[in-house]
Amino acid sequence: MNHPLEAGLKRILQEAFEGPPKPVTVSYFTNTKSDSGIFGGLSHLTAADASKQIYGTSLAAHTDHVRYHMWGTNEWLYEGTFPTMDWNKSWGIQRVSEDEWLSIQEGLKNEYHRLLKKIDHIQWTDDLANELVGSLAHSAYHLGAIQQMLKTMKDQVK
Repeated sequence: MNHPLEAGLKRILQEAFEGPPKPVTVSYFTNTKSDSGIFGGLSHLTAADASKQIYGTSLAAHTDHVRYHMWGTNEWLYEGTFPTMDWNKSWGIQRVSEDEWLSIQEGLKNEYHRLLKKIDHIQWTDDLANELVGSLAHSAYHLGAIQQMLKTMKDQVK
C-alpha cells in the first residue's frame, strides 16, 4: 500500500485525465460528468476539430504540450535527469490528420500511465515532490483551458 499523499496524488491526476471515479462519490475539482477529464473531453473530437484555431492555438497543440510536459517529468522519474525542453516547439502543432490526432492522444495516455505506475516507486526528494505537484497543477491548468476551448467550439456552432 502506498503513502496517503501518493494515493492522493494519483487520485487527483486520475480525475484530471479520466474524470471522477465511477460511481461518482466525490469530485475534487471537475464536474461529475463521466467525460469531464482531459481524455473524455478530447475523445469525441475529429482531427479537424482538434486543428481549429481557438485563442491562437489548437486543441491538438494543447494536448501535445501536456504530453510533452508529462514526458519530461517521466524522463526525470525514470532516467534520473530532467531533459532539455523546447517549450516553443511543444506548441508547434497547428493541423493534424486523423492518424496524427490519434497518435497524440495515445502518446498522452502512454505518458499518463507511465507516471501513475512510477508514483508508487518514487524515492522522494524535495525536487521530485515539487515536480510531481507541478505536473498535477500543469495538467489541471490545461484541463481548464481545454474545457474552455471546447465550450467556445460548442458556442460557435449554435
